[in-house]
Amino acid sequence: MNQMTYRVAVVGAGHNAEGHLKALSELRERLKPVAVADIRIDRAELLSKASGITAYTDYREMVLREKPDIVVITLPHHLHKEAAVFCAEAGCHVLLEKPMALNAQQCNDIIDAVRRSSVRLMVGHTQHFLAENLLAKKLIEDEAQRWGPLVMMNDTRHTAYYTTERPAWFLDKQRSGGGILFNLGSHSVDRIMWLGNAKIVKVRASLSHYGTAGDVEGSGVIFLENERGMPSTIVQSGYDGVPRNELELVFTKAMVKVIPGQGVWISRNGAYEQIPVPRAAAPFVLQFRELLASIEEEREPECSMIYSRDVIAVLEGIYRSHELKSEVAMAFEGE
Repeated sequence: MNQMTYRVAVVGAGHNAEGHLKALSELRERLKPVAVADIRIDRAELLSKASGITAYTDYREMVLREKPDIVVITLPHHLHKEAAVFCAEAGCHVLLEKPMALNAQQCNDIIDAVRRSSVRLMVGHTQHFLAENLLAKKLIEDEAQRWGPLVMMNDTRHTAYYTTERPAWFLDKQRSGGGILFNLGSHSVDRIMWLGNAKIVKVRASLSHYGTAGDVEGSGVIFLENERGMPSTIVQSGYDGVPRNELELVFTKAMVKVIPGQGVWISRNGAYEQIPVPRAAAPFVLQFRELLASIEEEREPECSMIYSRDVIAVLEGIYRSHELKSEVAMAFEGE
């Protein structure tokens, strides 16, 4: 039985677009890149020449001319809604970079357009496809009796956020939605929701604004509680310091440390011991495989629209909590 090959177009020619095109080359029997669009034709042409595809400056023209089956959207956050709605209404399935949109209402607009058009949309929450996180998920689900109940998660991330290489829109709240907590914090919120297999129902946040440019926050300490009553923390800083990206899982009988790209450690006899991480395909490859499965099985993908809207709602709750200087109770919309 011959399997269908899907034609894929990419909107935006930045760093992530390169990763997606590389993943497409590994899935060439099922996915065929045909075009890339960017308002900077030099960037689009650089990728088009490397991949043997057509370059455009207007993604709308690209979609209408090329009629791709799937569109990958890698644009600044404030353009996500507009592009996703257009592509869905043009009959394209969509892989949309995270975060889904600037706010929950924009997410709803995307959801409505996708459902009207009977296509599939998956949000690129790559945390679900990192080998170390996949092992952590397995440890939580398969080893509950061995490690005891999971009682808390602590997610810490520090990186130099105010660099000259970072595009200016990241530091403009109207275009980005927020600073380090909206951009990288969406990864942390997603990871905590996914590993905890539960919605976040309470948020308390304290942010700081000492960045050297823009009007977005540069750090934050967040306390979260999910619907099962389990607490988690997110601590992030974009100021100068030592880079760190680490998740700590605390069970009653053990602790697990997860560092994406480096490894997973579990406590035995009062000390951490590194354990093997099963090899897995690259996250972008796994994302495309999941999107394909959702299309062909006519089901919602792993990172569904409703789930991704809930991540945005938690981010909105973080900013609201900081402004009110109090705990915020989350009120999620229906399915």
